[in-house]
Amino acid sequence: MRRKRALPLAALLLCTPAVAAAVPAAASPRPAHHAPLRILLTDDDGYDAPGIQAAFARLTSAGYDVTIVAPLTNQSGAGTKMLSGTSLTVKHPAAKVWAVDGTPGDSVAFGLAEVFRGRAPDLVVSGTNFGPNVAGLATHSGTVGGAIAGLESGVPAIAVSTGGLAAPDPVATVNAMKPTVDFLAKLIHRLQDRAESGPLLPRGVGLNINYPVIGADGKGIAKGAALTFQDPQVPLVPEFTDAGDGTWKIGAKFAPQPPAKGGDVEAVNSGKVAISPMSADWNAGPSGVARAGALLAGLRP
Repeated sequence: MRRKRALPLAALLLCTPAVAAAVPAAASPRPAHHAPLRILLTDDDGYDAPGIQAAFARLTSAGYDVTIVAPLTNQSGAGTKMLSGTSLTVKHPAAKVWAVDGTPGDSVAFGLAEVFRGRAPDLVVSGTNFGPNVAGLATHSGTVGGAIAGLESGVPAIAVSTGGLAAPDPVATVNAMKPTVDFLAKLIHRLQDRAESGPLLPRGVGLNINYPVIGADGKGIAKGAALTFQDPQVPLVPEFTDAGDGTWKIGAKFAPQPPAKGGDVEAVNSGKVAISPMSADWNAGPSGVARAGALLAGLRP
């Protein structure tokens, strides 16, 4: 399914004129082409993390109307978890900043329901994350989960991460956030230019962006950008050690596999920005549905 959806998006990003599409139900059309783009910015590292602060500064300087609605504390690995409690603490430390004591999904849900009440933002951006969200890492990522929460509500969404499929070097990764957010600003400008006054992305389609760390200091520029799909491998394998008292110590083994051709891991490994179209649902593609149907044919309760 991801590969089939990539074709029209590739045309949108790389070579075709503006694409006219239906406006998502929860998103309002922009009143004029020159009106500032309204962006809900979130992440899973926390509202004051280096990545989201770099994105806020860069997108604001680009002329966009950016509001941070992000977790109060680090929520890495939260995935799509949301609405898991009966109450939520929300702080408002600055005019354009809301800190939600919950997951990225909780933050986006609060942002859409309260901060942007009455008029949805034009775009949800989640990141930039400290470290990559490629392959199986993306499935459990709070950064990606924040973007999914936007897509579920009909708002175009982009997840952004900085790093390669390896243990991140703290200094180099933070340095690489600058070229990451520079690329993000350029990408959003491209989408806005092609969309004119319509939605930035086709209905139900979001983007998972992974920017590689280039150079020992992380300040290098990526070698290009590739339209990719999420590599099916799971690079982190869970490990459990019995402590003998009824508890188990949880760990993980880093076990990367050869990258799939055309996947996000291959692109990032080669120094390119991986751009993977994604949707908010987990529907299987046509071949998967057909095979499942054959297996279940004739089944009765």
